Amino acid sequence: MSHLRLLLAEAIESLSRAGVSSPQVDAEELAAYLLGISRMRLRFAVPTAEFPQRYRDLVARRAQRIPLQHLTGSAPFGPIEVCVGPGVFIPRPETESLYAWAAGELASAATVIELCAGSAALAVALSRHEPTARVVAIELDHEALIYTRRNAAQTRVEVIQADATSPELLTELNGAVDLIVANPPYIPDGAELEPEVAQHDPPLALFAGADGLAVIAPLVTVAARLLRPGGVIGVEHDDSNGDGTCELFTASGLFDEVVQRHDLAGRPRFVTARRKTSAS
Repeated sequence: MSHLRLLLAEAIESLSRAGVSSPQVDAEELAAYLLGISRMRLRFAVPTAEFPQRYRDLVARRAQRIPLQHLTGSAPFGPIEVCVGPGVFIPRPETESLYAWAAGELASAATVIELCAGSAALAVALSRHEPTARVVAIELDHEALIYTRRNAAQTRVEVIQADATSPELLTELNGAVDLIVANPPYIPDGAELEPEVAQHDPPLALFAGADGLAVIAPLVTVAARLLRPGGVIGVEHDDSNGDGTCELFTASGLFDEVVQRHDLAGRPRFVTARRKTSAS
């Protein structure tokens, strides 16, 4: 067995003991990160003399349940990678289902808003998908904005620091927005979370009141104001809040085609709705 394979086996065992949910993937990702290659090329890698100690140090930090993405400084999302770190929510693969739906709704020269943007993963991916679209990313938190702006740099995405739930948000776009996407805070207060989330994701990006709907509810009102007739919105929610999120859109009386949608694992993940084209 090669030295690298021995190091990987040691790392996998260490991460398994620490309770990391994907020890082999993480061990390989950390090795690839240090070597500056993709995981697929690990079998061809020849580590330097400094590699073993640096690798063991990095694995030890992951074993402390520091998120893998904080150690590598980036997270893959759909067709892109975004910079992440302490202070910003790490985009999850599950949210790629929301991206895929939104990309399918995106028309040429559309006006798109990502609310509660965080890393701006959705905004940047959608701008990459349709370069003619005007895409605006809204984020309130100062620490998260570091990453919103970093990821939006060198793209056409506009970044605005603002409260996504404010009645004054983007009033100049009232009735003119084609598409809204949001992965807002939606975890009910007091929920039990993995250490990577509880200790490292910012609480402002996680928790939303006793029922997890404290942010989604005002977002429905904001969306009703901003969307043009026929415009659409997709909002991610907690596994337990699909029905509650649908009810918020339906109860407003301003949306139709309210649909509960699932991620690739079959879990209820996000709700989509279309702004009514008439008062009926």
